[in-house]
Amino acid sequence: MEDVLEVYRRPYNPDFPVICMDEQPIQLVGEVRTRIPAKPGTPERYDYEYRRNGSVAGFMFVEPLGCYREMSINERRTSEDWAHKIARLLEEKYPDAQKIILVCDNLNTHKAGSLYATFNPEKALRLSKRLDIHYTPKHGSWLNIAEIELSVFTNQCLAGRRIPEIETLKKEAAKWSTTRNREQVGVDWHFTTKDAQIKLKKLYPSVQTN
Repeated sequence: MEDVLEVYRRPYNPDFPVICMDEQPIQLVGEVRTRIPAKPGTPERYDYEYRRNGSVAGFMFVEPLGCYREMSINERRTSEDWAHKIARLLEEKYPDAQKIILVCDNLNTHKAGSLYATFNPEKALRLSKRLDIHYTPKHGSWLNIAEIELSVFTNQCLAGRRIPEIETLKKEAAKWSTTRNREQVGVDWHFTTKDAQIKLKKLYPSVQTN
C-alpha cells in the first residue's frame, strides 16, 4: 500500500510517467423487442426483458498527472491481450518515455512473463526494461486510480444503456475517452502514506520493544 502511495507522490515527469491500469468485464445486452421512440409528451419506451450477448473485456489506462485516459475493448483479457496493450502503450502512446511506472493489481497476467509468452525474446526484453510495475495489495484495489476511472466510465457511458455488440461498444468507449481527455479531466489524489498510517493503523503489525 505504501509503495503505491509513494508512487502517487512523485512529481510529473514525462520521461517516467505514472500510468494506472485496470480491467473489467462488460456484459453485452441486446433488446428482445423493438423500442418505441420518444415523442412529445411521451418518453421512450422499452421492454424490461433483454438478451445477454456474452461479455467482453474493458482495459483502462490512466495517467493521473497527464490528464489522459484510454478505455479500450477486447473480446478477451488473456495474458496475450495484456501484453499487446502494454506494447502499444510503450511503443505508440509513450515512445519517448525512458520508463513507464505502471500501477496495477497482481493478476497473474500482469507480469513480464506475459510479454515473453507473446513476443520474441528480444522484443519482450526491450519492453520489460521500460516497465516498472507496482502492484496494489490484495483487497486494496481502491488504491488503483484506474479502478476509479472505470467507475466513471460505467456511470457515464454504460448506465441505463443496452449495447448489444462489441463494435458499437468500442466506438462508444473511444468517444468517451476522447471527450474526457478533451475536457482535460485530471485526478486530485490526497490520500498519503501518513494518512494510511493513522487511519489504517490496525492493518500494520504490532511491534513490541523492550
